[in-house]
Amino acid sequence: MALIMETPVDALIKDEHETPKWKKSTVVFVLGGPGSGKGTQCANLVKHFSYTHFSAGDLLRAEIKSGSQFGAMIQSMIVDGRIVPSEITVKLLCKAMEESGDDKFLIDGFPRNEENRIVFENVVRVMFILVISLSIVFSLIPIRV
Repeated sequence: MALIMETPVDALIKDEHETPKWKKSTVVFVLGGPGSGKGTQCANLVKHFSYTHFSAGDLLRAEIKSGSQFGAMIQSMIVDGRIVPSEITVKLLCKAMEESGDDKFLIDGFPRNEENRIVFENVVRVMFILVISLSIVFSLIPIRV
């Protein structure tokens, strides 16, 4: 039996007659390990180029904190050590993008793998995606985190 979860963003994704503003957007994925400077660089890009910044992890934590059924499922998956399905994270990102009213986004901590990227591109279909990958010397991670 498949678990089907309807969220407010499902209507946006299913409605092909009306194109939400975020479907004509620029998206920059900011990737890197802990302490690599993702937050610092995102803050700079927001300040100088007026992007809207979303952290995939923050969106997942906010959904858990909301106490929703959706959040409870995310919490259960994390506690069990399972990866949250791409579709769930993409739905949360789409909802945040729609609610922002903006058309330039920085998304940090996502995608984590190729499957995440494919699901995002298939659902969102934005005009332009750029990836910024930050690196850090492995031995510095404990010092920066």
